[in-house]
Amino acid sequence: MSAESESVAIKGMDLLYEFEREPVSENKLQPGKHFAGIFAGEHVAGTEFVIGALFVTWGASAFDVFIGLLLGNLMAVLTWTFVCAPIAVRTRLTLYWYLRKIAGPVTTTVYNVLNAVLFCILAGCMITVSASAVRIPFGIEEQTGWFPTDIRFVLVVIGVGAVVVTLAILGFKKLAQFAEVCSPWMFLMFIAGGVAMLPGLAAQELGYKIGSFQDFWTLANKSIWTGVAPVGNPQITFWQVAAFAWICNLAMHGGLSDMALLRYAKKASYGLYSAFGMFLGHYLAWICAGIMGAATAMILGKTMGELDAGGVASQALGVSGIIAVVIAGWTTSNPTLYRAGLAFQAVTPGWPRWLVTLIAGAITTAIACSPFVFTKLLDFVGYYGLLLMPVGAIVFVEHWIFPKIGLTQFWASRKKLLVNWPALLSWGIAIATALILEQTGILHLFFLFVPVWVLTAVLYIIFASMAGAREKFDKQAEEQVPRKAGSESAPSEPEAISRAEAKSDTGKDPVLWASGIIAAAALLTCFVLPIWVFVTGGGQYEQNFAAFKNILIWPTLIYFVTGTMWAVKRNKAD
Repeated sequence: MSAESESVAIKGMDLLYEFEREPVSENKLQPGKHFAGIFAGEHVAGTEFVIGALFVTWGASAFDVFIGLLLGNLMAVLTWTFVCAPIAVRTRLTLYWYLRKIAGPVTTTVYNVLNAVLFCILAGCMITVSASAVRIPFGIEEQTGWFPTDIRFVLVVIGVGAVVVTLAILGFKKLAQFAEVCSPWMFLMFIAGGVAMLPGLAAQELGYKIGSFQDFWTLANKSIWTGVAPVGNPQITFWQVAAFAWICNLAMHGGLSDMALLRYAKKASYGLYSAFGMFLGHYLAWICAGIMGAATAMILGKTMGELDAGGVASQALGVSGIIAVVIAGWTTSNPTLYRAGLAFQAVTPGWPRWLVTLIAGAITTAIACSPFVFTKLLDFVGYYGLLLMPVGAIVFVEHWIFPKIGLTQFWASRKKLLVNWPALLSWGIAIATALILEQTGILHLFFLFVPVWVLTAVLYIIFASMAGAREKFDKQAEEQVPRKAGSESAPSEPEAISRAEAKSDTGKDPVLWASGIIAAAALLTCFVLPIWVFVTGGGQYEQNFAAFKNILIWPTLIYFVTGTMWAVKRNKAD
């Protein structure tokens, strides 16, 4: 590549600006459908196959799962809506740059590097999950150990990682549009797999078809969520199920990392769109994954621990299951890697986001080559949320509580401190306390969130008061939002008219309507097929189930072709 063409390419990449260092402008705010899509896409993921099956191996009862997850996911949605979204909308900044104003450069650098590394590991897990499905057509054995045993698996991971990195580099809007197309179909795949496998499980365990909810509830308690943990596995309770659902994404909502996404929201109530992820992904998808995991283990004569996401999905859905795990892994790892890139970019301010994301993606893909990130997912999720959450408490306290108790916001920045020792000390003491409580068995890992959050908040108020937050400054430093959103970059009147005309023309486009109708019909087919298998169970079940897996790929392909056409047409004027 010549120096001139290389320069043009780099300039083109720099156009993928994502307001890394300043508030999002008003004309770049996104509609609610994007948040519904990105939350659903991220949280209806390949890892749901893993987590859903985990409740089975933990010995949760059906009541624990159905009601405990309902409560825990509700708490998660409320945390996004009333803790994370209001700060994101008020500042229009990423956490990584807002934290710099509060805690100074040293604390922020420590946080951002830790945050980015943890997000890279999490994104790596999602890539590994996708690769667990891609391995199947190549005849690669299940990779459930600490290290890969087949070089072909490593090559598959590299290929999947390349796609994920590319989408993360394209930025928020492309991620949201990708998720918009994928999310409805992915959700239906979980429902389809669970519904289609129920008759086979019932025939084996009950000896008759499911004819009522009571039959299903009997099967659920007898053969899926039995309330008895296998020998050697810990027993989980109702409250642990609820707490896990709440803290599963603790770093994103309580830890405020999702400021990176919600800064594009038009209003704080957009935090409620997280319900699309929680109740479609972390409720229905987990329940359906538990059914698929239990049925697959029965069919293959294996334990849950010997199965990976690709194996379960392939057994339940055929080729469509392989596609589901691949895409589900992508739609989760993309926004996770996007956050990691923003975090690294905050400590490398001279580098463009696309370059930092590319480097973070290379690290992530290298991590994904080792299946340990997949096998230790649940332990990792608990600890990474706990490590990052205290920083969210510090930001919340300084943003909302300091003005109410007479302390000065951004006092560390106004004093030009390199090190905000109250923030570092509060964070360190909170983590040390949490580890002691967890290691000594006083509190379970899942129950540490609330006491550690409160401890961090109290310590920071005390330490900041001692360090100078009570001082009054003659000259007020930077405002919470450095400039009024949209004041410098609102579209001109001709541009606004052009966009309105484009949207009007789009609404009359016959290709838009035709592709939308066909895509909807394909989704409806994906919904009807498993119901047909369920209703015609019994003697014809095996034959119908095999036909279902063979047929499902065709409405799937039709949906992605026409759904993508519809999305491109629908979003071209945005």
